[in-house]
Amino acid sequence: MPERAPAPDGAAVFDRAAVRAHRDRAAARFAGHGDFLVREVGERLVGRLDDVKRRFDRVLDLGCHAGQLAPLLRRQGAPALLVEADLSPAMVARAAGPLRLVADEEWLPFRTGSLDLVVSALSLHWVNDLPGALVQIRQALRPDGLLLAALLGGDTLFELREAFLQAEAGAEGGARPHVSPFPDVETLGALMQRTGFALPVVDSDRITVTYGSAEALMHDLRAMGEANAAAARARHFARRATFRAVAARYREMFAGPDGRIPATFQVLYLTGWRPHESQQKPARRGSGTVGIADALRPDAG
Repeated sequence: MPERAPAPDGAAVFDRAAVRAHRDRAAARFAGHGDFLVREVGERLVGRLDDVKRRFDRVLDLGCHAGQLAPLLRRQGAPALLVEADLSPAMVARAAGPLRLVADEEWLPFRTGSLDLVVSALSLHWVNDLPGALVQIRQALRPDGLLLAALLGGDTLFELREAFLQAEAGAEGGARPHVSPFPDVETLGALMQRTGFALPVVDSDRITVTYGSAEALMHDLRAMGEANAAAARARHFARRATFRAVAARYREMFAGPDGRIPATFQVLYLTGWRPHESQQKPARRGSGTVGIADALRPDAG
């Protein structure tokens, strides 16, 4: 088992028991109802393998939900070994693959160098110790093994966050967190380097879904298993009057000409390799053979 990196100081950001419970409740209706975002992100994530001229035989789908990535990975060329793992026992029970595992992203049960590829679609944003999880993933990969991951970024559901902020400030005299805190591109880029990945790349995409009402959006978030699991969240439901005010503010600020409201999901994609001597290395500083004065001459090139 890879050595677990020490967790960062301070209280947990996410309630991991709530994350598991939300996924367990969503599992029964996830396929075909709550899985639309995982399927869309999974297509974009696995599609990145089109540019990698390699075969990956030992693959881990980390945070597999109900197995939405498995057919996409097999379409790329059936791996000899595909392990589907998720924090939620109910989700794992609905994945169709022969190798399924209930596993916590913060305690990975894989030997060092045992995997060629780790993919993860919309799971790592619920991890408290993301540096530790990334270190464990890197260790579980063999040298020149690849991590491809997608997680929600900090601009996710900014419309809902703003509507709650304004409505609660007016109705209750102060706002509480209703949308979980997620990372940004710069933070993840630095984190990939700090946790020892070679050739790291982090980029961002946005997926916007429209709804007839804020109630329909909240229903979908529960069906996706993506309800708020921040440790600092309120432990009781918002008052009916407050939620009516949230829905009204949401519509006032963001509704389109057709009356539908948008919900934005910012998706951050991580690509990184376990270091290997065959990989391209940046040139050593000061090793250039052309001086800057020559490079900037008007007649150069």
